[in-house]
Amino acid sequence: MLRTHYVDQLTKEMDGQEVTLAGWAHEVRETSNVTFLLLRDQTGIVQVVGKAGIVDDSIIKSMSVPKESVLRVSGIVSANPESKKGFEIIPRSVENLNPLTDKIPFEVTGKVPAEIDVRLNYRYIDLRRRGPTSVFKIESTILGAFRECLAKKGFEEIRTPSIISESSEGGSDLFTVRYFERDAYLVQSPQLYKQLAVIGGLDKVMMIVPVFRAEKSNTTYHLTESTQMDIEMGFAGPDDAIAVLSDTVIYMLKQVRKKNKAEFEEFGLKLKVPKVRTVTYADAIEALRKKGHEIEFGHDFSRDHEQGLQKLYGDAVIVRDFPTSLRAFYSMPKDDNPELTHSYDFIYKGLEICSGAQRIHKPDLLVKSLEKKGLDPKDFESYISAFRYGAPPHAGWSIGLERFAMQVTGVQNIREASLFPRDRNRITP
Repeated sequence: MLRTHYVDQLTKEMDGQEVTLAGWAHEVRETSNVTFLLLRDQTGIVQVVGKAGIVDDSIIKSMSVPKESVLRVSGIVSANPESKKGFEIIPRSVENLNPLTDKIPFEVTGKVPAEIDVRLNYRYIDLRRRGPTSVFKIESTILGAFRECLAKKGFEEIRTPSIISESSEGGSDLFTVRYFERDAYLVQSPQLYKQLAVIGGLDKVMMIVPVFRAEKSNTTYHLTESTQMDIEMGFAGPDDAIAVLSDTVIYMLKQVRKKNKAEFEEFGLKLKVPKVRTVTYADAIEALRKKGHEIEFGHDFSRDHEQGLQKLYGDAVIVRDFPTSLRAFYSMPKDDNPELTHSYDFIYKGLEICSGAQRIHKPDLLVKSLEKKGLDPKDFESYISAFRYGAPPHAGWSIGLERFAMQVTGVQNIREASLFPRDRNRITP
């Protein structure tokens, strides 16, 4: 290894100990007899001090490098109560591991703001900033907590295809790919495959998968490639899946609050774990109308409506029993009112982060639902056939990772929550 320690492993109690650090030159400041180098790694920043008469001139000269130079510094930890950390590093050697051959495209320290598109064009530079790094550390915690919570509940993690022969949900928002001698599509959702897994006897499944939607959208909360955190559970109805959804979201938030305190300090935020409330679609529409929102029964919620629901019900609200006209063909109609479905959305801090439903598990009902949506059942024959061999009642849901992380961290653009985002105009880097 090129280092013995990360910055956050150093303490003033290590006074006199020799260490080797590796990272980037965050700032360099030179005076007549002292050179200050701020060395940054993924855990923090430490000050390296080269004072004439104490440190060799050759070492002080090697500290005078452009910002973002990649360095390996060996030196002695020196306790100093005047230093921000209570200690600093007196260098014994400073090695430039890869001298810069081009100009850094924007100021990494954040002293000079950079446009988001410039930062995304050079995402590998942008990630050296604390803010973007904090987002992805939080996302890592979210993903780990998702797996951990559901594993405790007996869910098995599975993988499903990203290349399919037909639309998984109907509609035209598909990316076409050439698959040998015929056309295929990038998957909009793993929905059909996770159902097949449950039908096959994997009673409770979870997955983290990429999905692709060719929506010609330029909003701050849409991506063309995103990550879904999905479950499906057999011998279950909507109440069972909603209970698991509430538990999982709360568990993820608690783990983030526990493990990412330093990252939230970067955003100047405190993460609260809200109480989850559940309301019917009909009641939500009525409540919005009473507050002056223009919305009719049968209309989907806009961003303005979702923010209105936050004001009405708090940061975490599950809206259930959506009209059949608003939901995918596989959503189970209610027995007492076929115009409504056993479906639900989770709205977190005024943005829909999750959608789910009990699925239709009866083949004849599936055919009718497809026809009602204007889809040809012949295009879904292999899917429908699976339900002719003893398919149990089942339900599930899907959380959008980037949307969830966007709301947790407070960033204003979903592209900030995607490591290398893909949208209508961006396909690099």
